[in-house]
Amino acid sequence: MGRIAMDQDIVKGKWKQIRGKAKTWWGELTEDDLDVIDGNRYQLIGKLQERYGYSKEKAAQEVNDRIQELNQMSNSSA
Repeated sequence: MGRIAMDQDIVKGKWKQIRGKAKTWWGELTEDDLDVIDGNRYQLIGKLQERYGYSKEKAAQEVNDRIQELNQMSNSSA
């Protein structure tokens, strides 16, 4: 499985956690945005570009950083 597909699977698998934190991380995202994204990494990156004016690379890095943050939080509470 390629890195992109794996990243997509991670976002989909952690979507409930990500969605719960999304308003704190990215306050400009609306509930409608989150409904549209529905765990799709590419949609999330696109919405971050749209709402914040991020480049594709910056938006992707933002998503990766937040996933890593979630992983660290879940590993420290295990």
